[in-house]
Amino acid sequence: MTSASSFQMLRGAVIVFTGLLSVAFLERKLMVSQWIGIFITITGLLVVGLADFVSGEKDEQHKLSEVITGDLLIIMAQVIVAVQMVLEEKFVYKHDVHPLRAVGTEGFFGFVTLSLLLIPMYYIPAGHFGNNPRQVLEDSLDAFCQIGNQPMIVLALLGNIISIAFFNFAGISVTKEINATTRMVLDSLRTVVIWAVSLAVGWERFHGLQVLGFIVLLVGAALYNGLHKPVMEKIPCCARFLGQSSSEERLLSGSTASVNQDT
Repeated sequence: MTSASSFQMLRGAVIVFTGLLSVAFLERKLMVSQWIGIFITITGLLVVGLADFVSGEKDEQHKLSEVITGDLLIIMAQVIVAVQMVLEEKFVYKHDVHPLRAVGTEGFFGFVTLSLLLIPMYYIPAGHFGNNPRQVLEDSLDAFCQIGNQPMIVLALLGNIISIAFFNFAGISVTKEINATTRMVLDSLRTVVIWAVSLAVGWERFHGLQVLGFIVLLVGAALYNGLHKPVMEKIPCCARFLGQSSSEERLLSGSTASVNQDT
């Protein structure tokens, strides 16, 4: 319903939701630069959405309504992903869960849950959105027929399973050693690769607004993750301000830690 590059860029919304949920549920105190980064990220998302709106009127493969619906579904999905990231960080820190155990547990519950959901999905009509002969939400029997007719699909599925397993293991390891938001920032770097490949093979057209939106998203992510601090430390007046901010941050983290010990 939308392009691969727009999907990757709009996934940057997860930084916004992860930051807000970290304040609400992890009692994390965000610095001024992080709040500015969140607002800049929202601006970048609006620019990317505007690029999709403009390109959707000229796109022959996707209707404008489909592009808007696809973009909204991506934004809604990032709320769920942000909840998952924050819960992972909370339980990984609290219970000292090994990353491999966390990935295995998530995989097991995900497999069982989605296997059960495939039963009602087999009967739910979805029109052309289903993209299968019966036009239902998910046609599992048709999937097995496709695998029987084209065994190469099995190799693609195995490669997908292996890549996701290593990706989740690396992601949870980053979450355990650093934090959930840093994981999301690193995850957003995939956008450059996917966008470049899509343009190189001719799967989508180049749009200037997407470039602007992606740059704005990168600036927002950099501010949120504190990548501006090394540059500001070289400026005398900014260095003093950063020193005061870091001391306040240590005081806030110390008070939060004492509260957690009391509870």
